[in-house]
Amino acid sequence: MIASIFISRAFLKKRKKQTAVSILGVAISVTAFIVMSSIMFGFQKYFIQQIIDIEAHLTIKPKEEIDEGRIIRRIEPEALVKVFGNKPKEKDKILGWREIIRRLERHPEVIGVAPHLESKGVLKYGAKEKPVSLIGIDPKREAKTSVIERFLEYKNLKELESRRDTIIVGKVVARDLGIKEIGKKVVLALPNGETKILKIVDFFNSGITNIDSSRVYLPIKTLQAFLGRPDEVNILIVKIKDVNRAEALARELKKEIRYEVESWQRAYLNFLKIFKVQNMITYMIVFAIITVSAFGIFNIIMMTVMEKRKEIAILMAMGYTPRDITSIFLFSGIIISLLGGVLGFIMAWGILEYLSSLELNIEGLLRSKGFILDRSIKYYFAGFLLSFFFSLLASFYPAYKASKLNPVEIFRSL
Repeated sequence: MIASIFISRAFLKKRKKQTAVSILGVAISVTAFIVMSSIMFGFQKYFIQQIIDIEAHLTIKPKEEIDEGRIIRRIEPEALVKVFGNKPKEKDKILGWREIIRRLERHPEVIGVAPHLESKGVLKYGAKEKPVSLIGIDPKREAKTSVIERFLEYKNLKELESRRDTIIVGKVVARDLGIKEIGKKVVLALPNGETKILKIVDFFNSGITNIDSSRVYLPIKTLQAFLGRPDEVNILIVKIKDVNRAEALARELKKEIRYEVESWQRAYLNFLKIFKVQNMITYMIVFAIITVSAFGIFNIIMMTVMEKRKEIAILMAMGYTPRDITSIFLFSGIIISLLGGVLGFIMAWGILEYLSSLELNIEGLLRSKGFILDRSIKYYFAGFLLSFFFSLLASFYPAYKASKLNPVEIFRSL
């Protein structure tokens, strides 16, 4: 084996430029795999983790009911009527919500349950106004059911308990209204036409633009009073021990509760599908890069076999078996993949270090001050193993062809 490795190195040294290009091709493919995986999965994991922390693991809400008969009943009985479309009838409240909370809190997989009253409104500050989603919360229960306080810039969640005229607004909502500090008073226009003056006590900054640009929190009793809906809630949020069990638990609870039960996976199904498509496209690009580098290895080893026919014949005459000849050229592919893998590790580490040091104001689906990277060691191993496999595959056919050469015919042609 040592002799085979020595001969492989000697053959590769004879074609230094081509060998260097092949090593660089492997290095680039390994680097591309590591860097793209780090960026892609860093973004996805951050988004999913934020969603799991911010949103409910399970959401219980009223079902939308379609009743075409309610339209027909309003028309003359003798009339011939066909309903082409019908807006679902919404019963926008949960009856017996306290009993549901007590039942859920006894469930072994449930950590906490909190009631919400959700509605729409318009927030005004000076000449600016912004449509918002109003969420009435019970601060004590909310702290046990979500990690909302982690995303508050001033950690003033308890202010909602002590004062009824307080409000917490999303960071982007505040920015769009031109509010830079807490303590400012804003006017809230409600769906019933009433307006109320509220004081901002904190900013909610999750980093997810869609949430921070619309969400507003206020005490649930305050919102109930504003809307004329005393003791009503229309959403229950549930926190569970294992977030991956959310969909299975939702199906289980649907059999016991007459309201709609939605898991976080189903609520964000479109985003999860987009991530799958994104992964497919990314790995197709990486696969193309690795394939090109494999062709480079195939080319250099095949050219070496063609140029070293005389040396191969001499080795066979010295007693080298076809298996020994195969191993010589397989080792050529292994050497290239090992050197390319090490170089790829160094290049990937350098690129990730550079990206992590960049300070950029990125705003899209997520807001961050730089790249969100997942620098797991598993991407290094996966990238190396993938390139190693393709390098071995690319060197197999030339090695096989070399082992099938007939030394007698080679000597006769000299």
